[in-house]
Amino acid sequence: MFDAPGSTGPPDPQGPPANSSGILGTGWASGDEPLAVRMRPRALDELVGQDHLLGAGSPLRQVVEGRQPLSVILWGPPGSGKTTIAHLVAQSGDRRFRAMSALNSGVKDVRAAIDEARRIRRTGGPQTILFIDEVHRFTKTQQDSLLGAVEDRTITLLAATTENPYFSVVAPLVSRCVLLTLRELDTTDIGELVDRAVEDERGLNGEATLAKEARDHLVRTAAGDARKALTALEAAALTASAENEPEITVAIVEAAIDTAAVRYDRDGDGHYDVASAFIKSLRGSDVDAAMHYLARMVVAGEDPRFIARRLVIFASEDVGMADPTALLTATAAATAVERIGMPEARINLAQAVAHLATAPKSNAVITAIDEAISDVRKGKIGPVPPDLRDAHYKGAGELGHGKAYRLPHKDPRGVVPQRYAPDVVAGRDYYRPTRHGREAEIGERLEKLRRIVRRAPDGD
Repeated sequence: MFDAPGSTGPPDPQGPPANSSGILGTGWASGDEPLAVRMRPRALDELVGQDHLLGAGSPLRQVVEGRQPLSVILWGPPGSGKTTIAHLVAQSGDRRFRAMSALNSGVKDVRAAIDEARRIRRTGGPQTILFIDEVHRFTKTQQDSLLGAVEDRTITLLAATTENPYFSVVAPLVSRCVLLTLRELDTTDIGELVDRAVEDERGLNGEATLAKEARDHLVRTAAGDARKALTALEAAALTASAENEPEITVAIVEAAIDTAAVRYDRDGDGHYDVASAFIKSLRGSDVDAAMHYLARMVVAGEDPRFIARRLVIFASEDVGMADPTALLTATAAATAVERIGMPEARINLAQAVAHLATAPKSNAVITAIDEAISDVRKGKIGPVPPDLRDAHYKGAGELGHGKAYRLPHKDPRGVVPQRYAPDVVAGRDYYRPTRHGREAEIGERLEKLRRIVRRAPDGD
């Protein structure tokens, strides 16, 4: 845990300024910190990729500049700037800053910090900013211990999490805070940070050049994580220096971070070619090829949400009722991507790929809905049969609504002869099950159902 009183004067050249934090890796730089620490923004306007939070008078500016004692939860993926914002808060304003990590702090630590903040405030001391990293790792009891102090502003809470606060943080604490959602950095943002680190005196200071292909590889493999990109750049620069190479090449980057360069452009033809091959391999039931293309997308830094969306669509479009559980697996994988994130979510995606590739295939569902939509667009829209119309309002009975409606539950078969479709599409078979997987069984049942349903009621 770190405690630092506010400081409005210039930093002492012989040591760190008052507002610094070892736990954050922020504050005064001695020159041997990791590149990702040295390159942290010195002002809010240097923050990259979060323009939606930087407007004049925004809650983020108010917190950083100390104009309002707003308690804030920062929610965003790794490397999106949460700790950077905490660093900026620690360095600005005449405030006391205290930081702790939920990984190694407990209720006792939280209460001690609150008690100290209350004592200092009562004696006319500065306001306390309490930064809690990984707040989602606190138990419910630990989170509850913050409520009173946040409510009466004994402390101003600044909490960071990579997990959805609506699932991982107790509701009373969320309601007492402003929730700021940080976006995953895109390739342009990461590229800007890499270029800045190459030229800035705090970074490589222009002592090495970065080949375009190497830059693209760094940006791609970072997968939206600024810390990861700068750490890889630093490792590559050290390798180049050791080999007396003035230019950082793809080979040097690969050697430094042990990740092979994948010829894959997320925004170009490679993106669509690999995605197309991925889906076609799934459809063709080649689980090994599908796993290969999944690996290529993962290593290339493809957005895992894109992969998950494709799997969810595929589960209904190409598997459908041949294996109804395929959609459950795909949606579960998509949920895992949102709640867990990479790299762990690659396992969930791989499980979904294995399920979908080996499942029996049927496109009967998409064929059914597309044919139905086509008929509707052609004007085949007849009136709803009177027996199916709403009969709950006054006067509906006089119009004959629902008068002859037959409740299927009253029949021992659970199905009765009844006219459901408008006359214009009566007898139209939209859904035509295949003989694959569960649809073979469904097809047999559907044939019996249609015979009963479409029989004239008086012929039952």
